[in-house]
Amino acid sequence: MALSKTQASALSLSLLIIISLCKSSQAGGIAIYWGQGSPSNEGSLADTCNTGNYQFVNIAFLSTFGNGQTPVLNLAAHCDPSTNGCTSLSTDIKACQTKNIKVLLSIGGGAGSYSLASADDARQVADYLWNNFLGGQANSRPLGDAVLDGIDFDIEAGGGQFWDELARSLSGRGSKVYLAAAPQCPFPDAHLDGAIKTGLFDYVWVQFYNNAPCQFANNNAANLLSAWNQWTSTEAKQVFLGLPAAPEAAPSGGFIPADALKSQVLPNIKSSPKYGGVMLWSKQYDNGYSTSIKDSV
Repeated sequence: MALSKTQASALSLSLLIIISLCKSSQAGGIAIYWGQGSPSNEGSLADTCNTGNYQFVNIAFLSTFGNGQTPVLNLAAHCDPSTNGCTSLSTDIKACQTKNIKVLLSIGGGAGSYSLASADDARQVADYLWNNFLGGQANSRPLGDAVLDGIDFDIEAGGGQFWDELARSLSGRGSKVYLAAAPQCPFPDAHLDGAIKTGLFDYVWVQFYNNAPCQFANNNAANLLSAWNQWTSTEAKQVFLGLPAAPEAAPSGGFIPADALKSQVLPNIKSSPKYGGVMLWSKQYDNGYSTSIKDSV
């Protein structure tokens, strides 16, 4: 049956409204850090991906590297890389990737021993990461033969030099290497500003916690939103709101109750063209938080 002109006009208007709504409220994803809890409180990597809550998993951390140091992978009580005990994670990584979850290696962290002494040092670290975790080849790959999707820069020490060179060297490989960064919310970040300015970072999940000047506090999102606007003006391709998954995950504050996040924060940041979603620290603390927010992210 043919539509009348009035019906056709109404249908066209309805479609335009639907398209407009889809454009104005972007759907985002949730990124999670995994690896620093115990197997009993964090579960396996496969368990993490099987929740269906996350689009990105950062395996944390490669905590020692650069400046002539032998790189050290620290996955707490999950496995011992010094005895090749983490190679079995290869199966879990591949299982996550079959669910369209990007799995990255997070380098650095709050308690690591790492720094880059020169541009050449940065290139050597890039070669190590490529051959041991990404698309290259090495005799002993700490996580087995799985090829990770990228590298997350959680740089909280070691100065601000040469991280840009590390990013350039990783991105100049034969296959796509996704780059993520986890700067602190005070802008610009003391360690990663130069690297982010390269424009090479696909995901920048800013830590809006343990940082009083720019985190949610006293039921007030003003400082957070002001900092968010600064971060979305950077060269980052997508910006994520980094949050603790529970109050105890951030001793210096920044936890946002799920209801407050959904009513006061997400409606104000999702209109940004660079909005990517939410990052959570970390799996061991996520006891229902991601489930309660995922439909709003």
